[in-house]
Amino acid sequence: MAGDPPAMKRPKLEKDDSAHSHRPSSANGSGHRPPSSASISSASDAAPPEEDMAEEAVLALIAHRERVVEQYKLKLAQYQSLVRLPLTLSLPLFLGVIAHDEVNGAPQLDNAESELAVARARHRDRAPPSLNPPPPAPDRRTPPPVQRDPKPSQPAQKAPAPQTRPQLVIPGSNSRPAPRAPAPRTEPAPRPKKAADAPSSSSMPPQDRQRKADKKPKREIVQREPQNLIQSVRKSSPTILKFYGSHLVPSQHKRKLRCLELCPANDQLVVTSALDGMVTLWQVQSSGPTISSLSTTNCFSPKQRWPEDVAWHPDGDTIFAVYSADGGDSQVSMTNLNASGQKKVTFLPAKPHTKGIINNINFMPWSDTCFLTGGSDHAVILWQEKDDSWNHKRVHKDLHSSAVNGVAGLQQRKTIVSVGSDKRIISYDLSAERTEYKNLIDSKCMSVLLNPCDFNLYMVQTASPGRQLRLFDIRLRQTEVHAIGWKQSSSESQSALINQSWSPDGWYLSSGSADPVIHIFDIRYHGQTPCQSVQAHHKRVFKAVWHQTFPVLTSISSDLNVAIHKY
Repeated sequence: MAGDPPAMKRPKLEKDDSAHSHRPSSANGSGHRPPSSASISSASDAAPPEEDMAEEAVLALIAHRERVVEQYKLKLAQYQSLVRLPLTLSLPLFLGVIAHDEVNGAPQLDNAESELAVARARHRDRAPPSLNPPPPAPDRRTPPPVQRDPKPSQPAQKAPAPQTRPQLVIPGSNSRPAPRAPAPRTEPAPRPKKAADAPSSSSMPPQDRQRKADKKPKREIVQREPQNLIQSVRKSSPTILKFYGSHLVPSQHKRKLRCLELCPANDQLVVTSALDGMVTLWQVQSSGPTISSLSTTNCFSPKQRWPEDVAWHPDGDTIFAVYSADGGDSQVSMTNLNASGQKKVTFLPAKPHTKGIINNINFMPWSDTCFLTGGSDHAVILWQEKDDSWNHKRVHKDLHSSAVNGVAGLQQRKTIVSVGSDKRIISYDLSAERTEYKNLIDSKCMSVLLNPCDFNLYMVQTASPGRQLRLFDIRLRQTEVHAIGWKQSSSESQSALINQSWSPDGWYLSSGSADPVIHIFDIRYHGQTPCQSVQAHHKRVFKAVWHQTFPVLTSISSDLNVAIHKY
């Protein structure tokens, strides 16, 4: 067979394939040559299987490098999203690493595409016409089935890579591009994680799913920058406020008023309660100013007890009231301002207090919606909202030896301050569940009020004439910062129904009195008496609150009137 005419075409075949590897001679009886084909076509038909294999490997290499480039682009986007103000110095480091990887990957992709084009052109020039043309080559943007394997590195290993080209290294998802850069996270965002939990809700009853869907998100607290007002206490002369008269409106209550509270979400709304069991909602207009009644709700307990104290929910849509623990009566009620009829007032089933009046209710300034109650049973109870219900927990019961008259929570940490008739001021750490300190003063304590601007400053109302209001620094524990007060002409006894309020800037304190005046204190004043007293009512004043967005004070009195005072 060595003398056959096809052997004379051998030099031309070797010249065409010189750019590639040498193939065996047709005289060796290769199995790829069909018996019926001509000798010249059989030599050219011996190449397609190897060419197809090379083309498949190049396609796999292109798809692999496309994925590498996409991966680099994704990591670049992730690095850019992770860069914040404190990391501005490390931003060039992030971008430099990613840009280097992307630039190195792009030329490799271009080289692979050029190799594929050359291989296709060579195969097209050498392949003879056939009745059954080969199927068209797949689109380079569509990876072949072999590339969908979870291990993309296996097809790439079959591709013959030039020796001068560096080996492609795919960095892991936990690799660090630079020592100072944070580890890139390729995990999905929390949103897909929530979606994965969705099937579990399908097994819930329809009512539970609806309740879960309607659940309010966690409340966000606007963090205000704390101010240091303590350093200016008792250091200067007072600043006098100029008042422009008062406007009195009948309260519509039949018996003595008890409480006055300002809405935390809308300071145009205030609520009053009285011994007639009614809770009245008022709206104050800054123009004028004027005050008008919006609604009145009967909030008597099941055993006909009036609310001893009221507090607004932080969202401003519900009013909470506390009663007495005697006789198995309900202890806490909720008045939903958006509801009507019998659903407007509901009572919590829990009754953690054991005896006596519940003296105080106060919501905490934390993201978790909760409030504290202090009662005559010496106990402080924490109520936490969870899944449209309220769970209660006893914070302490034995730290006070008498009735707890006031409770408050610090803005900067989960610490509560409670005061009682036993003359004790107790600071309790809820996170550590331990007492931080106890302070015993010379008079019984009737209320506690934290400053809205200086988170370390708080006021305690006592029963000492002329020194009713004491200022303390939470950091100094048992050290009294200042003592201020007033003298009463109508009575020497100090009523527990008289309360105070801080001004929005934290410099002024307003207080009721047994006399028909509102006492105004400037804590910067070195004296111990009010810097001014405003004639407000015909009888004793229980409380006067400062509005946050316009210069108006609203007050209540035993003359059954509600008054507004512009300054």
